[in-house]
Amino acid sequence: MDGKETHIKLIECPRDAMQGWKNFIPTQKKIEYINQLLKVGFDTIDFGSFVSAKAIPQMADTKEVISHLSMSYTKTKLLAIIANVRGAEEAAQYDLINYLGFPFSISPTFQMRNTNSTIEQSLQNVNEIKNICDKNKKEPVIYISMAFGNPYKDDYNENIVLEWIDKLIGEGIQIISLADTVGIAEPLQVASVTKKVIAAFPQIETGVHLHSTNRNWQQKIHAALEQGCRRFDGALKGIGGCPMADDKLVGNMDSELMIQYFKELGYCKDIDADALKESIKLAGEIFG
Repeated sequence: MDGKETHIKLIECPRDAMQGWKNFIPTQKKIEYINQLLKVGFDTIDFGSFVSAKAIPQMADTKEVISHLSMSYTKTKLLAIIANVRGAEEAAQYDLINYLGFPFSISPTFQMRNTNSTIEQSLQNVNEIKNICDKNKKEPVIYISMAFGNPYKDDYNENIVLEWIDKLIGEGIQIISLADTVGIAEPLQVASVTKKVIAAFPQIETGVHLHSTNRNWQQKIHAALEQGCRRFDGALKGIGGCPMADDKLVGNMDSELMIQYFKELGYCKDIDADALKESIKLAGEIFG
């Protein structure tokens, strides 16, 4: 690997796959699936969310799901998505949760649609969420929604991305994930934004949460990898997307394809192939 760092953090996101699924997935099936994913060797499982059940009914059973997860024989960590301070306070009560993920959009339109707040209000929320995390031994992960542009004609350029990340770091944030929320970024733009963020803020962990069709998923992953990104989100079968962004879900990066790609490059050596195969089978049952 030419002396490069060979460790990659894979974040598996069944929550993102499930949240926009039209038919309610039985709670027991969610528990079975996530428990199976915990055997694969992912760094983190984005397993559920503490958000309005009215807004995201598929996630209404997150509290029941977490009470039945088997964490005794896994090194994988758990991440829960929250949309406001109240959600952070709820999620922080669970010792099994390691990370609280908060979507911070640099598109004013989407931030209001997704969390019912302005960007400035969301920055204040980040301050309170960070305090809650500190008190409860959690770590916040901030997703920069619409990091590669937006469909709403809101102002966008790469300097806006850098300016808001700088403000988030000022609040003590150490993990940032650049989200292509509606799958509009091309590989060259993924490379450009990722490169600038990592160069400007080498002291933080920068990841990508890319939504994509099968057309150019590999080029997007390669673009981020080449710029030094070592944190990647995905979901088996490529299912998912944000239901608050668009009626037609773009789809996540397919974790199976990403793992194959990374393994060819010498990464992801700790993935359990048998556990992955069983997880793919379960995903086929759930999302078939």
